[in-house]
Amino acid sequence: MSETDVFHAGEIAVQERTGERPIARRLCTMIGDRLVEGARAFLSHQGTAAVGAAGPDGALWASLWCGAPGFLRGDEHGERVQVVSALDGTSAADPVRRIIRAGDPLGLLVIDFETRRRLRGNGTASRVDTTGLDLRAREACGNCIKYIQRRQRTDGLPGGATTRVTHGRALDGERRRLIAQADTAFVASIHPERGLDVSHRGGRPGFVHLADERTLRIPDYPGNGMFQTLGNFEIDTRAGLALIDFERRRVLSLTGHAVAIFGAEDPGHPAGGNGRYWSFTVERWVEFSLPSTMAWTLVERSPFNPPAPRP
Repeated sequence: MSETDVFHAGEIAVQERTGERPIARRLCTMIGDRLVEGARAFLSHQGTAAVGAAGPDGALWASLWCGAPGFLRGDEHGERVQVVSALDGTSAADPVRRIIRAGDPLGLLVIDFETRRRLRGNGTASRVDTTGLDLRAREACGNCIKYIQRRQRTDGLPGGATTRVTHGRALDGERRRLIAQADTAFVASIHPERGLDVSHRGGRPGFVHLADERTLRIPDYPGNGMFQTLGNFEIDTRAGLALIDFERRRVLSLTGHAVAIFGAEDPGHPAGGNGRYWSFTVERWVEFSLPSTMAWTLVERSPFNPPAPRP
């Protein structure tokens, strides 16, 4: 794919504003329009994927889908990714699961927390039925290991974890505590022609800062310089955010709007020295369970994480 096929005006604007346009130009060749053989092999062994979709009302939602290894499959040509319902443990309350329809844009980030490897893709849901769904790929690329906390997953545990589903608009005390402890998040963003994207965000607990009961501020740590998420925000402020509580096996998924902030380094809430953040205004949220038969053990926090925020 050529550079004009890869980057849209919003991404280019942020690349130029940050002085990272030359880096992005060099990296654009890593993005393809299908899954290469190595990516398909990686996919077939994974059991976790972040997803993002837009509902009928236009609101974006992000989530984390979990299944047995093999619940994600690529076809032999690398043109499609299949999600197999029979191997998928995702909750029926999952906000992405409830809204995705055939023909809709879909963002996908397959992630292996144990090795910190990830595969990022987006495209269109070409099939959605009781057996699963197919994603027709538009873009696919590998991503670096930065800011991913290393965790080991254990499967086959007895069930019985809470299946409680909670909804709200303002962030109450319980949701604030989850946000303060989270070290892993996924963000969904969208472009009117290029479609949906899902990206990983990670840091030490507290890296997602609660400004008030409806506003979060997230640092944009130094990354690959392509600015796919912030570039989308330049064009369309709609966003979805999923914060993961691995200890309680819970997901807090929020929908709202995001705005990028530049040149505002806060020593009490560091952004790795680049002064970049984005502010997320919450419109609605839902909290639900990860599969009760799975558990995650923290092995090591990412060595790339900036220092913990000062109290």
